[in-house]
Amino acid sequence: VQTMDTNDAIDRGHLSRMTFGDRSLEHEVLQLFDRQSELLLTRMRGGDGATVGALAHTLKGSATGIGAGHVARAAQAVEQVNELATSGLAAGSASDVSAAIDRLAQAVEEARTLIAVLLCDQRLAQPGE
Repeated sequence: VQTMDTNDAIDRGHLSRMTFGDRSLEHEVLQLFDRQSELLLTRMRGGDGATVGALAHTLKGSATGIGAGHVARAAQAVEQVNELATSGLAAGSASDVSAAIDRLAQAVEEARTLIAVLLCDQRLAQPGE
């Protein structure tokens, strides 16, 4: 299992550009990703091939939007492995899809860990809220 520095989980510069430097918007976007990523992973684990593919694609887009490149790449890998497993054209199995989802879950957890720190830091920086 390869891990990464949690601080690398989100490209803060990209996130700032996507939120126009608005810390309040950044806070809101991070909260949305935090909730959405957990929900999508839960649904992926119980979904059929079409569902897994669609949810991985959605998560890839969300991750790209906040600069969570590791999550985006892991979600893309789930899409690719799932497509192979459901197409019947190449070797791919449900266990391959499950393993790819596990890797995605690890990337999401790393991003969510950093998000928790960032949200806490923002609350401390804005004592009036």
